Amino acid sequence: MTDLNTIKQRFGIIGHSPALLRAIDIAVQVASTDLSVLITGESGTGKEVFPQIIHQFSPRKHGTYIAVNCGAIPEGTIDSELFGHEKGSFTGAIDKRKGYFEVADKGTIFLDEVAELPLSTQVRLLRVLESGEFLKVGSSQVQKGDVRVVAATNVDVQRAIEKGEFREDLFYRLSSVPIRIPPLRERREDIELLFKKFANDFSEKYRMPPIRLDNQARELLISHDWPGNVRQLKNITEQISIIEQERTINADTLRIYLPENATRLPVLLRNEMVDQKTFNTEREILYQVLWDMKKDINDLKKLVNTLMQEPVPYESRPVYHEPSNEVIIQTPIATKNNEPNPRYPVINAQEIPETEIYEEKSLSLADNEKELIKKALDKHNGRRKQAAAELGISDRTLFRKIKEYDL
Repeated sequence: MTDLNTIKQRFGIIGHSPALLRAIDIAVQVASTDLSVLITGESGTGKEVFPQIIHQFSPRKHGTYIAVNCGAIPEGTIDSELFGHEKGSFTGAIDKRKGYFEVADKGTIFLDEVAELPLSTQVRLLRVLESGEFLKVGSSQVQKGDVRVVAATNVDVQRAIEKGEFREDLFYRLSSVPIRIPPLRERREDIELLFKKFANDFSEKYRMPPIRLDNQARELLISHDWPGNVRQLKNITEQISIIEQERTINADTLRIYLPENATRLPVLLRNEMVDQKTFNTEREILYQVLWDMKKDINDLKKLVNTLMQEPVPYESRPVYHEPSNEVIIQTPIATKNNEPNPRYPVINAQEIPETEIYEEKSLSLADNEKELIKKALDKHNGRRKQAAAELGISDRTLFRKIKEYDL
């Protein structure tokens, strides 16, 4: 068995807490298998190191290792990035492209922030895990791959499953072997070790003496909850190293750099993020605009119907001013018998012609696509090459769409 201290030194892991050593031991033990691994832990705990341990101690260590941040790839392109695409499969696909699963064949792929994957992509990933098969975007040819999948997330997966944000079957398939990385507050014996390591690193980087803590500052450092975990500790150590002239830090100085309320914030799911209207393609922007217009039209129709059904008070009815051709709104002058003055004829609402009923066009992608193809073909007298150029797609894609819509 490989010595854990050697592994920690090789991968730059600092700490002696039992929970941390247990996580390292599981990673080494599972490395020799092809089981999928799900690494969980809060943000800033160092989850990205463990897939490298698994890969380096596996029979695949000479194969390709690819780390993919699923949360950083737009939803509209994630399938193409992971599984590749064929030429002409979508606008801008000027050539065929290999995906990460094809490039990492016989190797390991690390899917960081896997809980951020769209549900449609989760279905594709489940198929890869179960049978090793996948389809490129725009292709009907099944490809086989031999890839070891290691995933990580800082999201409460069970909560995401309850909210319908993550597939339960994918969770069980990914977590053949779960590894939990403990937060810094559960390994307080490692906090001072990490601080000294970071202080020495920044001393060499900025060519200045390393900072040290007095006894009270040391107690404050260890008792802090560190909601940002190792990443937060490293950032604060760097700030103090640069800003403070005095190299021995007391508790009062350290307290300046620590948040007053070290409350751990819950991880938000995708549908709980603030202002998540991030559009990845022009098509999504167009459909959002059309959807907003539809809502505005419906609101306007409801308002008009309400106004037409409610009786209009006599005093507020619009009248024509006789000396002028302009229509003005004013309170008509009544006669002694409280009858309308004939000098100011009142507009009868029943005499107003009925408004034409607006028939909303379909917002279906297929219907609009079919209509656009028809117009392009009519414009170019059935010449497919010119029509395809007008539509911004390849001749092959246009030919397939013509057959699909029976044009």
